[in-house]
Amino acid sequence: MWRSGWRASGALRRLGGRSANLRAWRWGSTTACERALRFQVGEKIQGFTVGQVTSVPELCLTAVKLSHDGTGARYLHLAREDRNNLFSVQFRTTPLDSSGVPHVLEHTVLCGSRKYPCRDPFFKMLNRSLSTFMNAFTASDYTLYPFSTQNPKDFQNLLSVYLDAVFFPCLRELDFWQEGWRLEHEDPNDPQTPLVFKGVVFNEMKGAFADNERIFSQHLQSRLLPDHTYAVVSGGDPLCIPDLTWEQLRQFHATHYHPSNARFFTYGDFPLEQHLKQIHEEALSKFEKIEPRTAVPAQRPWPEPREFQITCARDSLAAGSSEQTTVSVSFLLPDITNTFEAFTLSLLSSLLISGPNSPFYKALVESGLGTDFSPDAGYNGCTREAYFSVGLQGIAEKDIQTVRDLVDRTLDDVILQGFEDDRIEALLHKVEIQMKHQSASFGLALASGAVTPLQHVASCWNHGGDPVECLKLGSQVARFRQRLEENPKFLQEKLKQYFKDNRHKLILSMKPDDQYAEKQAQVEAEKLKQKVDSLSPEDKQRIYEKGLELQTQQSRPQDASCLPALKVSDIEPRIPVTELDVVLAGGETPVQLCAQPTNGLVYFRALSSLNTLPEELRPYVPLFCAVLTKLGCGVLGYREQAQQVELKTGGMAAAPCVLPDDSHLDTYEQGVLFSSFCLDRNLPDMMHLWSEIFNNPRFEEEEHFRVLVRMAAQELSNGVPDAGHVYASVRAGRTLAPAGDLQETFEGMDQVRLMQRVADMADVRPVLRKLPRIKKHLLSCDHLRCSVNATPQQMSRAGTAVDTFVRSLGRSQKERKPLRPHVVEKPALGGSSPVMRRLVMEPTFTPCQVKTHFLLPFPVSYVAECVRTAPYSHPDHASLKVLARLMTAKFLHTEIREKGGAYGGGAKLSYGGMFTLYSYRDPRSTETLQSFVKAVDWARSGRFTQQDIDEAKLSVFSAVDSPVAPSDRGLDHFLYGLSDEMKQKHREQLFAVHREALVDVSTRYLGPGRSTHGLALLGPDNARTAKDPSWIVR
Repeated sequence: MWRSGWRASGALRRLGGRSANLRAWRWGSTTACERALRFQVGEKIQGFTVGQVTSVPELCLTAVKLSHDGTGARYLHLAREDRNNLFSVQFRTTPLDSSGVPHVLEHTVLCGSRKYPCRDPFFKMLNRSLSTFMNAFTASDYTLYPFSTQNPKDFQNLLSVYLDAVFFPCLRELDFWQEGWRLEHEDPNDPQTPLVFKGVVFNEMKGAFADNERIFSQHLQSRLLPDHTYAVVSGGDPLCIPDLTWEQLRQFHATHYHPSNARFFTYGDFPLEQHLKQIHEEALSKFEKIEPRTAVPAQRPWPEPREFQITCARDSLAAGSSEQTTVSVSFLLPDITNTFEAFTLSLLSSLLISGPNSPFYKALVESGLGTDFSPDAGYNGCTREAYFSVGLQGIAEKDIQTVRDLVDRTLDDVILQGFEDDRIEALLHKVEIQMKHQSASFGLALASGAVTPLQHVASCWNHGGDPVECLKLGSQVARFRQRLEENPKFLQEKLKQYFKDNRHKLILSMKPDDQYAEKQAQVEAEKLKQKVDSLSPEDKQRIYEKGLELQTQQSRPQDASCLPALKVSDIEPRIPVTELDVVLAGGETPVQLCAQPTNGLVYFRALSSLNTLPEELRPYVPLFCAVLTKLGCGVLGYREQAQQVELKTGGMAAAPCVLPDDSHLDTYEQGVLFSSFCLDRNLPDMMHLWSEIFNNPRFEEEEHFRVLVRMAAQELSNGVPDAGHVYASVRAGRTLAPAGDLQETFEGMDQVRLMQRVADMADVRPVLRKLPRIKKHLLSCDHLRCSVNATPQQMSRAGTAVDTFVRSLGRSQKERKPLRPHVVEKPALGGSSPVMRRLVMEPTFTPCQVKTHFLLPFPVSYVAECVRTAPYSHPDHASLKVLARLMTAKFLHTEIREKGGAYGGGAKLSYGGMFTLYSYRDPRSTETLQSFVKAVDWARSGRFTQQDIDEAKLSVFSAVDSPVAPSDRGLDHFLYGLSDEMKQKHREQLFAVHREALVDVSTRYLGPGRSTHGLALLGPDNARTAKDPSWIVR
């Protein structure tokens, strides 16, 4: 997976999941930390020497730094009371061309090794372990291989596979052809068909650069840091990837994948000594120390600013077709290994651009010139020298100079006036709350980037910085406060030094070119012609034979017996119990209380029903949610509200919900989920803010509403290239169940197109007037339920605060009737609860097949086929869930990724019973739909073994038993009404799945003429869908 310095603006968050064992988060105990504190500096352990032992109380961990005696490999262990243990090994990889050699190598080392020579051990281990995470990343200047698991035996198995993969890979030529690039006949069996470029990384990067934000971010980094490795595309430019040879790949491995160039990281509560012993014996003892020549030299500062203009494709989904230019002004900053300076500049960046009170938000976003900040705006600490960038996207080309002038003028104003004390306090409060918030994948966040945006642990360590200093946020905050106290103009002086007086300044603009895609295709065609014309008849015969050889290898059954594996008997037979209480607030509103070790934070959620909302207002619910907490409330304008949210909470959000029923496909709950969290001391203030938002939201800020609409529309448009398979899946399921149409309305392509139209409106007042109408149906205590996760000591106070909030809300004078005639009631919070969930039921619903092709200017496609099957509580659901993993691992991975060249693909089953087959960044489209048909035929024929079934079960349980953060425990019970008893029953059904059941469900649900199917495709023109009248082309 390629990951440039570009940072996504948002992330999808999984709400469901099991309730993990409380012992996984024993904050009161410090066993792992105490063990680590016993190590002595200079102590020799399993071929390593301890260099530093440091307690980091703000993150509840102890850091142990070591070095390997024989090779000089660096090692960092973070001991913490967390069962979700993590390992990663990181190599500094510094290519000097854009052939993508580190990225192709990242893929190819995972295709077989000396000890595990079977093809693709990495993907096979996904089904032979209970890992909570397995992946690999190629960044601009390092490559990272992380995994995590809660099982000690699994940890040792995965560690063995990872060590052998990175240090002793096979690097076979056929694997290079498959994963990197190759010339191959369109039909490998027919030498008369044209030769074309194929390869997984080749197609992945074509898909990556279908995203205009990525194009801009890559050019920004390359132009600002042109002297060394950052001038090239580490992931590979699709037009340069075909220049990479197999020999160059092997040479890059020899020079970069050596222990002397490696950094090892482990995290969690497993003993350090066992890790060190295994790493030394299986890998490091077989090497001698070298001096790696991989360091990135300092970028030479420029004497004068530089300016560049680039082009991109026009975004057919963005608002304002004539206003799609982007411009930014960027400054090179100091080396990231200066930890305090990096921390200071990161804070300074947040003060400059974060939220409606920041100077650049006021000057740029609210200017009306564009839609949102330019990509990669803010502080970026992912390169040796950091940089800051700010600008606007969605502007007219004529306004480039105006934006540049606004940036310069704003910097001058801030240097003169400084920042308000309250804004600085709000930002430091944010740091405090981020330190206390515990995620389920805390170790992964530390290894791969940051627990907070203020840390860049992996990058800092990569360039010789001290990773432990990056973690000591408490001392950084104290030092920052001291500097401000000693010198009130501390931040203004930094601004003058690094911005005003900095000549290393880049002005980058990007404008759309209507012929961009055609020009890119033309350059690729010329590259292909050049390659083909240079081939002798012998070369062409060899390519044909190699293509057949690769196809044979891909189709040959693989013996994976050399790989370690857990057994189904290693899976815990029972789920841990989650203790829940239910109380009534205000006499009628149910509140679920879940006592958890939340580290001094209180997490609040509320779900309000949408059953009475008129049909014509439904499409505007996502917009209502997006702006509700940002337009002001009560006596607070939107700026004052934003300040209070930052000072008193960790964030306040609202999101539309479509919650399928566990037992009926045609039944669902619809609502809006409100969520927030805060430090214990700020709970009354947070609940008061919710009271004001519910009772007195301000919908009269027309200009700010317009700004928020443009930002929301731009974010949706920018997100489509990265999540095309999600949009295709939602669309394919639209007509298969009643909930499907609402999901498409809330989160599908219909919503993207609606926001595009709203953003293009000259007068947004008709839309703004809809918000108070939605408020009447939503923001009251009618059909509301709440939940609180907090420590036992906080629970009484939290209950009182929620009761006060509920009592402040209005209640309808008369009962509003649901618009849908059939509403069924179910216990909201368990079978004994008198409070009922009100679910919409459509007994006369008839599913129908619809095939939709969204024409988008992408060089790759996203394909999905959905089938209506069985919901969560149905006995067949467990078999279908195992079947999805079985089809992915044993058929679809080979067909779609290895043979087809797509970056990803597989099958999945939703809680509501939608069985989805999908592909991601796929060079094929309708051919992939044929692969889906073949996959079903394969499943119906029963061509799989008991070992295959057991592996699929392991994969399913790794997801079912994935760790859940204290903040999220009990959430599936709150949202879906899932009790521990229901989950245990489902667990037992998963254990009981057998071969006959798998063949049976694949025939009854997926076979021809059985359940109704829906199909969707996002991507370029396709002759087959254009000619086929059964396809709707949009």
